Amino acid sequence: MGGDKYVAAVAGDEVEQRLGNELRRSWERHFDELLPEIQPCDGARELIVQLKARSHCVVVATSAIQSHFDTFIDNKLSARELADDWTTTDDVENSKPAPDLVTAALAKAGTSTAVMIGDTPWDCQAADRAGIQTICLLTGGFSEAELRAAGAAAVYESPRSLTDQVDETALA
Repeated sequence: MGGDKYVAAVAGDEVEQRLGNELRRSWERHFDELLPEIQPCDGARELIVQLKARSHCVVVATSAIQSHFDTFIDNKLSARELADDWTTTDDVENSKPAPDLVTAALAKAGTSTAVMIGDTPWDCQAADRAGIQTICLLTGGFSEAELRAAGAAAVYESPRSLTDQVDETALA
């Protein structure tokens, strides 16, 4: 869920109207301070490499702001050259669980047939609303049961476990 929706979801519409922008700016400052400590999940880059080796078009659809995406894709994953394209929350009107990010990614990929890899119920909801399925990872703080209830077609522990079992998925 992007910041455009999170304040209202947690604190209500009145707080969103009064303090939403201020809270998002504060969160961004705190997140920026922690950014040097954040590391990719085990196997994240390898999963992208595996997908590219299978000739998949890889388009990242993230609720992150562009500056955070740039840090992750360039400095944390060293994977910008592996991604065919990307879309961030800065590119769309509504973040997940709205389908905007997913439909923008599909348009950039030039297809309506895809599989999304995500780790939250909001990823599942956005993908479903865009007409595609989601393979989920247990890296977003949600249980397998929560992800399946949100519509996950399959759930894997980590990017590494998905990479190791990719032949058993719709990505094979």
